[in-house]
Amino acid sequence: MYILLCCAAGMSTSMVVRKMQEEAKKQGKDYKIKAVDSELVKLEIKNADVVLIGPQVKYLFPAVQFLAKSYDIPVAIIEQRDYGMCDGLKVLKQAEQLVLA
Repeated sequence: MYILLCCAAGMSTSMVVRKMQEEAKKQGKDYKIKAVDSELVKLEIKNADVVLIGPQVKYLFPAVQFLAKSYDIPVAIIEQRDYGMCDGLKVLKQAEQLVLA
């Protein structure tokens, strides 16, 4: 599974990505998890299975959802608390649930 995170500059989101990768590895899951800024999401979205948007850029949701619609890719905003706590497990579960829905 390819989980794409959309953020402003990638600093705090890179910590979330690292925690998600650690959780996926613990569970024996070979996921690609990557964070990109709002400009690069346009290039990466077609390869993703799911897109999660950082709460600090939630205003991008409509535009990202519009891009993802043509590829039938689910999009959601990461819960503020999970993002702030860098809770890799909860964010990973959020991504998995979106793909399975």
